Amino acid sequence: MVNPVTAVLGGAAGLAVATIGVPAALAAAGFTAAGILAGSLAAKMMSAAAIANGGGVAAWSIVAAFQSVGMSAALRTRTP
Repeated sequence: MVNPVTAVLGGAAGLAVATIGVPAALAAAGFTAAGILAGSLAAKMMSAAAIANGGGVAAWSIVAAFQSVGMSAALRTRTP
């Protein structure tokens, strides 16, 4: 049986990673509130996605999803 305190602490840690860690990691990769940072991993991903799609990035691609998170209000203060 799972200890309720352990379950609550685990849930809190998971929530912290999801709300702070993931957006911070995406910002570090180059998905910023100002757009994709030139020369970054995000720029390389965008280039590869555009080449694979014949010149454009698909609206529902992983690059588009990551950029959406990067543009979120939570990251507007973390723009490099």
